[in-house]
Amino acid sequence: MKEKQTLEENIKKLEKIVNELSSGKLGLGDSLKRYEEGIKLAQDCSFVLNEAQRKVEILMKKEGKFSLEKFDEK
Repeated sequence: MKEKQTLEENIKKLEKIVNELSSGKLGLGDSLKRYEEGIKLAQDCSFVLNEAQRKVEILMKKEGKFSLEKFDEK
């Protein structure tokens, strides 16, 4: 059974794929294969980030209403 990768690991893999595709050194078949892998990784990352956003919204729930607040960027 394949072990689930972390968001950070998937982002690093995605960056590697982008660099490989940008280099222009891959043939068409390899490029398509890497592109497909990149799409799957991007979807996985998006799912994880959406789940995290939902958890934050639940944690920020106040008095029965959602209170979306900006995070301090420090």
